Amino acid sequence: MNKMQELYNKDVAPNLLKTFGFKNVMQIPRLEKIVLNIGLGQDMDNSKGIEAAVADLTQITGQKPVQTKARKSIANFKLREGRVIGTKVTLRGPRMWAFFDRLVNIALPRVRDFRGISANSFDGRGNYTLGLKDQLVFPEIEYDKIDKLRGMEITIVTSAKNDNEARALLKMLGMPFSGKKEA
Repeated sequence: MNKMQELYNKDVAPNLLKTFGFKNVMQIPRLEKIVLNIGLGQDMDNSKGIEAAVADLTQITGQKPVQTKARKSIANFKLREGRVIGTKVTLRGPRMWAFFDRLVNIALPRVRDFRGISANSFDGRGNYTLGLKDQLVFPEIEYDKIDKLRGMEITIVTSAKNDNEARALLKMLGMPFSGKKEA
């Protein structure tokens, strides 16, 4: 069992049960899945760019990503239906816990001028989305082997009913939220 999962089982879950006064242990918020997404943007025409994005996500997560395709054509963006526009990976179970551990303890502290992440990126249903400007914050990516910096979006899906429960869950798991909370 991963140390982050042990932390959740031993400390976080009982603490959340006490804090929010849940009547049943199944009401305690937990991590359900983590979704990583790289949108290709200008690299849609470049097949090597698509392959590089797939390779980066594979190295970071240890799981082969799925290529996402456009659902409908949009002329202003020169986008045709069925064209590859990005890649994504959905992590669950032990891989999810291992990735969350690496994200919180290794990757986020490596971000330049890091002062914590925004506490406002919740969607109202207890899910948190975080954007990274480049993939170099992950130690699996070698600086010499990348062709271009690619940003990515990381969505942490929880079973929390609202943002306050999800914020408490992630804070207890070690997510480094910045000190100021904006309205």
